Amino acid sequence: MSEYIDNHDAARSVGVVEKRTFTFGGEGDELVLESGRTLGPVTLAYETCGTLNEDRSNAILICHALTGDAHVAGVHSEDDPKPGWWEIMVGPGKPIDTDKYFVICSNVIGGCMGSTGPVSPDPKTGKPYGTGFPVVTIGDMVRCQRRLVDHLGIGTLQAVIGGSVGGMQVLEWSVRYPDRVRAAVPLATTTKHSAQAIAFNEVARQAIMADPKWNGGDYHETGRPEHGLAVARMVGHITYLSDESMRHKFDRRLQDRHQLSFDFEADFQVESYLRYQGNKFVDRFDANSFLYLTKAADYFNLENQHGDGSLVAAFARASCRYLVVSFTSDWLYPTYQSRDMVKAMKKNGLDVCFCEIEAPWGHDAFLLPNERLNSLIAGFLGRAGEEGGACPAGFTNGGSCDAL
Repeated sequence: MSEYIDNHDAARSVGVVEKRTFTFGGEGDELVLESGRTLGPVTLAYETCGTLNEDRSNAILICHALTGDAHVAGVHSEDDPKPGWWEIMVGPGKPIDTDKYFVICSNVIGGCMGSTGPVSPDPKTGKPYGTGFPVVTIGDMVRCQRRLVDHLGIGTLQAVIGGSVGGMQVLEWSVRYPDRVRAAVPLATTTKHSAQAIAFNEVARQAIMADPKWNGGDYHETGRPEHGLAVARMVGHITYLSDESMRHKFDRRLQDRHQLSFDFEADFQVESYLRYQGNKFVDRFDANSFLYLTKAADYFNLENQHGDGSLVAAFARASCRYLVVSFTSDWLYPTYQSRDMVKAMKKNGLDVCFCEIEAPWGHDAFLLPNERLNSLIAGFLGRAGEEGGACPAGFTNGGSCDAL
């Protein structure tokens, strides 16, 4: 996911938020992963905003995308210039209104933003796990989130919301714990990666592992594989944009020059932009975490995990209401994949709203300001607790899926 928000409107912000941690799975109670390996103790970093009501019925869990974190909204101090990654969506009077809802967001396991991952110390050695960290899945991430929700004393979530890999977690929640979710909002996501998506992730992983500084994943005392990680991010970043957005933003314009250099400097603006994004990413992310999280996304396959190969059977386990949203220019998770999941939901008689939003900015469109998305989410959440259809006005059973 990209980083678009550099400043915030203090008047409509949740203000200062605190990163907290929750640890479970100590000795003798380790988490048994889907791979069969065990992991413990497990720490989740999380943040909350809004107020949990008396009957604990207004909680919304937001699941972050691939390289996101628990800092979904607000700032970490009064002079912090950078708000959370979904500041435009979460706050007082915003579509996910913290005057009404208690919002939870946790960093996934396998990550490097405070939750247990390959950079964490292995209790057996005291050194970072590195590639000794077990492979984790989207299902493992969701099971950890459920432990956090239990810890917070919340029985049923009002909604689970997320985009991209966060949307995979939303889908997993809805079929793994159907009695714990009233409404689900998967955005710009899929029930399984296409061969193309796996291919891009593999190129990114190979870029990291080909960096000699990666050293088999054991680099914490010798220097990080910064070049490999930067290239991996550049590859990923291309998939988050679109042909139209890149043409609009860069076209073939040159960077700080009037003619071609005839060497391997960054002649074009798009080259310079990708180098900047890659180097910026190195400052905040761990290379091994990138390997583990992309692998978890590649392994995700809702129909195999919950439907014995049938997507319709997988959603037979679900009972919540859904709002599914795709974007016209998202070629990483194109609309046909959302249509397939909506068809499977409807074959199970589930209450589903679907909308394909016209947006030129590619996969990352769900992170950008969009009045259509705002009104869809606000309307859906407002109606999700009511009797009858949960679709916002004008989108009964999906504004653009009449053929379903």
